[in-house]
Amino acid sequence: MEAARLMTYPAVETACAGRYHDRMSANIILFHSVLGLREHERHLAGKLGAAGHAVSLPDLYAGVATDDLEQGFAIKARIGWEVICQRARDALASTPGDTVLAGVSMGAGVVASVWALRPLTAKVLLLHGLATVPANIRPGLPVQLHVADTDPFFPEPDVRAWQHAAEAAQTDVRIFRYPNSGHYFSDPALPDYNDTAAALLWQRVLAFLD
Repeated sequence: MEAARLMTYPAVETACAGRYHDRMSANIILFHSVLGLREHERHLAGKLGAAGHAVSLPDLYAGVATDDLEQGFAIKARIGWEVICQRARDALASTPGDTVLAGVSMGAGVVASVWALRPLTAKVLLLHGLATVPANIRPGLPVQLHVADTDPFFPEPDVRAWQHAAEAAQTDVRIFRYPNSGHYFSDPALPDYNDTAAALLWQRVLAFLD
């Protein structure tokens, strides 16, 4: 089985990042969406690096990507979920135990597949997707979810049920719903994009990771 290609974005010290110098930096692994590793994830990783965080960005599709959702699901089916999750586990093997787990859409499902194996995880960040809360979760673990309020994949009853499960597990969970937004509202290359919602998401993500 081919291993996931792993791109790394180290924390950087630049003029624009100088204001982050005194903040706590994080090690983050960011799992891409069903569309594959695209410019959107690279852009997110670059911005996190500029904010002083070290980011690992595994390519779970081994170089294949698309802007078409139907094609994305076809690629996922062709590779197979078990292979995708094994590639994620392989990528995590070289990361510190407290690495922040982050996922975009399908990447949230990938987070769910490895979460129970990472009891020292510092934080969990879910963008446009839900991740099943494991039974061995650490009480007080900070978890943040960002999802459109009319997301066709994650409707309100599912989000409420997920929130109840996360609260029952005693996580420090925060959920942000975004009105007038499509599923991939943070990705400017896709029709779902909402610049206002995307800017607010990014502001909240940076505050969460600090």
